Amino acid sequence: MKTETKCIQSGYTPGNGEPRVLPIYQSTTYKYDSSEHLGKLFDLKAEGHMYTRISNPTVACVEQKIAELEGGAGAMLTSSGQAASLIAIMNICKAGDHVVSSSTIYGGTFNLFEVTLKKFGISFTFVAPDADEAEIRAAFRPETKAVFGETIANPALTVLDIEKFAKIAHENNVPLIIDNTFATPILCRPFEFGADIVIHSTTKYMDGHAMVLGGAIVDSGKFDWTSGKFPELTEPDESYHGVVYTRDFGSAAYITKARVQLMRDLGSAMSPMSAFLLNVGLETLALRVERHSENALKVAEFLGGNDKISWVNYPGLSDSPYKALADKYLPRGTSGVISFGIKGGKPAAVKFMDSLKMAAIVVHVADARTSVLHPASTTHRQMNDEQLVEAGITPDLIRMSVGIEHIDDILGDIKQALEKL
Repeated sequence: MKTETKCIQSGYTPGNGEPRVLPIYQSTTYKYDSSEHLGKLFDLKAEGHMYTRISNPTVACVEQKIAELEGGAGAMLTSSGQAASLIAIMNICKAGDHVVSSSTIYGGTFNLFEVTLKKFGISFTFVAPDADEAEIRAAFRPETKAVFGETIANPALTVLDIEKFAKIAHENNVPLIIDNTFATPILCRPFEFGADIVIHSTTKYMDGHAMVLGGAIVDSGKFDWTSGKFPELTEPDESYHGVVYTRDFGSAAYITKARVQLMRDLGSAMSPMSAFLLNVGLETLALRVERHSENALKVAEFLGGNDKISWVNYPGLSDSPYKALADKYLPRGTSGVISFGIKGGKPAAVKFMDSLKMAAIVVHVADARTSVLHPASTTHRQMNDEQLVEAGITPDLIRMSVGIEHIDDILGDIKQALEKL
């Protein structure tokens, strides 16, 4: 089945006389005929739903769809992208452990890693996405448990060399975790290039309409957790009477532990209604991402030829330093997000954004409507100047999320705003 078809058909298959559209199972709990059966569910010895914090029929269908879109063995939806990032790390890391991360990542993820998880005793070393192999290898420690990066960085728009980072991660017997939010499985499927875990903020392109918060963790099912570095997966979990995830769940060990242990304890579950709305967005994902990418390339080319623009960063441009990587990993397009600078620095950037009529200034990205943001003073304002430079964020940087409106209207809005500078 082609990816475009999976967006519509995967996850839910109605039986004879059943609803054609995925039903919303708006229930927190489930009825069972015997205490024995329910006990087996709690011991992880039977399949089924026992409480919606752990699983729900509506949510499960959407999880299955996303797993199939990414080519993974299983998926788990979360209440937000931040929750997905948190659980993806905490599922295999504890106090004293270490993670190597690309430096060009979303500001919220950077804060999660550098501030909050540090308080839990998990440390991070940040390396440039274009660092050579020797520099990346030098960042590893005996206690390193994972490598993290973004397919297309938010908002620096660097393209990660997934195969390079996967190779080095696997040399050190640790998984590569990829945030594939901007690319979506329509433009890139990181598992095909060696990634082991994929996460998403489904709030962005997957929803596509700025209606519902959500996140997803997808497990490739291919990483070998039995090297001795991951006792949480290979030794008995006494909270489940000695369950050993690798022994009892095989290729689904990681995603099962994330669900029955971390989701059980942290509770950052997606609601059935949110999953239903997300599924509606997923059905048009392939169409929207194609239009986003087409429009963004035209906007980037227009800005590159305007004398009021100092620079333009979009991986799809022919002169982008990431064009070769984009051709390799993102041959169908490079998303709808571009970044650029306006001559005159931050004051000119603010005036430009305030002069836009159709495009809105919002703390969001990757939905159907064109929007802009000044990351240095908003989403990444917690960073100091040195950290901003490492993240590829300059004071004049404007992030534009190009929507799926008609390109003539998008360009017209940009032109009239530039004329006011």
